Amino acid sequence: MSGRMLFLQNGPRQESVAKLPERFEAWGLDVDARWVFNGDFPETLDGYDGIFLSGSPHGAYEDIPFINREHDLIREADALGIPMLGVCFGSQILASALCGRDQVFRRSFCEVGNKWLDVKPEAKTDAIADEIGERVYMFVWHNDEVRADHPDMRILASSDLCPNQIWRFRDRKVWGIQGHPEITKAQAQLWFEQSRATMERDGADIQDLKATADEALPAKTMLSKFAALCGATAA
Repeated sequence: MSGRMLFLQNGPRQESVAKLPERFEAWGLDVDARWVFNGDFPETLDGYDGIFLSGSPHGAYEDIPFINREHDLIREADALGIPMLGVCFGSQILASALCGRDQVFRRSFCEVGNKWLDVKPEAKTDAIADEIGERVYMFVWHNDEVRADHPDMRILASSDLCPNQIWRFRDRKVWGIQGHPEITKAQAQLWFEQSRATMERDGADIQDLKATADEALPAKTMLSKFAALCGATAA
């Protein structure tokens, strides 16, 4: 029996460069992609075996109808024990909903680049992070950040500029990833060009980003293992 995933698209476009809904389907999941940025929320969470939360140009602390509604959805899903994984803004809104809106803040400068993250020993026994190694490489790009000091957070990886790159909520099946493990090397080339003006404004060197882009396969195991976990939940 394949699992059913609720995919929350938080960006201004229904489709992204990463094409993650298609990738989750390739891993055997039935994906219900909802453009919540545009107000398309499911009426009920019944029948979902996992939830993925995408990135967004907005901040989790903003008083915007879809963001407020998503906070409620996250808390309901947690009460039901539905596994959740958020990337970038998705990680931030998970932290905001489950640990308090003061957990997300705007940095004084952007962290952007292809970086090595230091992995904590706790990751070795984690359900989705146990294959990323002692250091894991991925692209990071964020102005907002999740604080690392909440007692309900288990920090699994950090960078030189961000102490909370990967985290887990208590012992629940809920994870946040600040960076972008979903982006392939080929997709990165396209994304960097599409976002050149914004990335350069944030301090990025586009040519360097292109030259140092990587498939980041160890980081991607977190996505495939989350998909497997959703399938196991259904079974």
